[in-house]
Amino acid sequence: MFKKILIANRGEIALRVIRTCKEMGIKTVAVYSKADAESLHVRFADEAVCIGPAPSSESYLKMDRIIAAAEITNADAIHPGYGFLSENAKFSKLCEEHDIKFIGASEEMISKMGDKATAKATMIAAGVPCIPGSEGILDSYEEAETIAVDMGFPVMLKATAGGGGKGMRAVWKKEDLKPAWDSARMEAKASFGNDGMYMEKLIEEPRHIEIQIVGDSFGKACHLSERDCSVQRRHQKLTEETPSPFMTDELRHAMGEAAVKAAEYIKYEGAGTVEFLVDKHRNFYFMEMNTRIQVEHPITEEVVDYDLIREQILVAAGVPISGKNYTPQLHSIECRINAEDPHKNFRPSPGKITSYHEPGGHGVRIDTHSYAGYTIPPNYDSMIAKLIVTAQTREEAINKMKRALDEYIIEGIKTTIPFHRQLMDHPDYVAGNYTTKFMEDFEIK
Repeated sequence: MFKKILIANRGEIALRVIRTCKEMGIKTVAVYSKADAESLHVRFADEAVCIGPAPSSESYLKMDRIIAAAEITNADAIHPGYGFLSENAKFSKLCEEHDIKFIGASEEMISKMGDKATAKATMIAAGVPCIPGSEGILDSYEEAETIAVDMGFPVMLKATAGGGGKGMRAVWKKEDLKPAWDSARMEAKASFGNDGMYMEKLIEEPRHIEIQIVGDSFGKACHLSERDCSVQRRHQKLTEETPSPFMTDELRHAMGEAAVKAAEYIKYEGAGTVEFLVDKHRNFYFMEMNTRIQVEHPITEEVVDYDLIREQILVAAGVPISGKNYTPQLHSIECRINAEDPHKNFRPSPGKITSYHEPGGHGVRIDTHSYAGYTIPPNYDSMIAKLIVTAQTREEAINKMKRALDEYIIEGIKTTIPFHRQLMDHPDYVAGNYTTKFMEDFEIK
C-alpha cells in the first residue's frame, strides 16, 4: 500500500481524498496556489507545498511543479481528483516515468477514451450501442452535409476534443448546417487547439444517465448502478440523483451490462463512468467515458455504502475488485452549490463568506472546503459545496433536500441555493419528468 499520496487538486475534492487517506493510514501532501493558502485542504493535509500563483495555468496545471512537489515530499502516488490534470495523458505518463503511481487511467486509456471519435469507434467494436453518425472525424463540410441528409435532421455537430458544451451545435434543418459547421469549428479551435468535428443523430427528449464503473488491473470490472444527470445548464450539471426516476429494472440491467462490457473490453483500471444518452423510448446510446472520479460520486456512495476514493486507491495498489454489481437500496440527490447569482444568469459571485451554517441531521452530507471568513477566489470553478441527501424513497429525499436547503446559510456572496430550493418544488422535477432540455424553460423566481 502507498505510504504517502499527493493530491494534485484543490477545494472539496482534495479534502475528500485527504479524508479517505487518513482513514487508510496514508500520509497526504496538498499542493496549492497562493490564492488557496487558506483553503481547508491545505490545513488538513500532513504536508503542503505552494506550486505557484493563482491562475491554474501557473499552478494546478503545471506538471513539472507537481512532480517536483511529489519528489521533494517522497510521495509514492498522485491522486488527481477531477478536472485539471485528471484526464491528461501526458501527466499520467510523466508520473509513470518518475516512478510515481498515477491513481487514475493510464496514458493509453486516457488517449483512447479522451478523443470522442476514437472512443466511439472503440465502443462500436466492443458491441456497445452508439448514436448513429459519422465514422470518425469529418473530412469536409461536404461530407458532413451528405451524412446529415442521409441520416435526416436534426443532427448534432460535436468537436472531437470537446468538453463543457464547447464546439457543439444542434442543427434542425439543412440551411443551418453550414453556419453551425463554421462556428463550431472556430470555437473548438480556440478552446482546444483542434477543430476536428464529428456528427451524430440528435436524440430528442434525451436523458443523460451515467453508469459508475470500477475496473482492476486483472481485467475485471463491475458497475455501481446509474446516476441521472439530466438537469443541466449549458451542458453543465446542476443536480444529480440515483436511482434515476426514468429507470426500469430491465434498462438498468442492460445499461450496466453495456458499461461493464465497455470497461472490460478496454481493460479499464480505476473508477470511471460510462455516459449514455437515453431517448424517450428508453433506447440508450454511448456518449463518452470519463476516466476519473466524478463530481457527483457521493450519491452513489450513499446508496450502495461504498467509498469510491478508497476503491481507487486499492485498485491502484494492485488489489482486485470483488466483481459484484450493485443496485441502489436508497435514494440520493446531490445539489451543486455554486458561487453564482441565479437571478443574474448564474453570474459568478466570488468574494468573502461572512456567515456560514451547514444543515445537518440524518441522511445529510456536505462535501465542501468553505467556511465563514473564507474568500472564494475568482480564478477557478464556481462550485463551493455539494449538498447530498439520502432517504428511503425519492419523495422523502426531495423533502429532506428542501429542509436542508432551508437550513443552509451562506452570506457575503450569492449562491445557487435559492435556485435549488425552487427546483425541488417544480412539478416536473417532483414528477421525475425532466430531460437535458429542462432548464431551457425554467424561470428563476
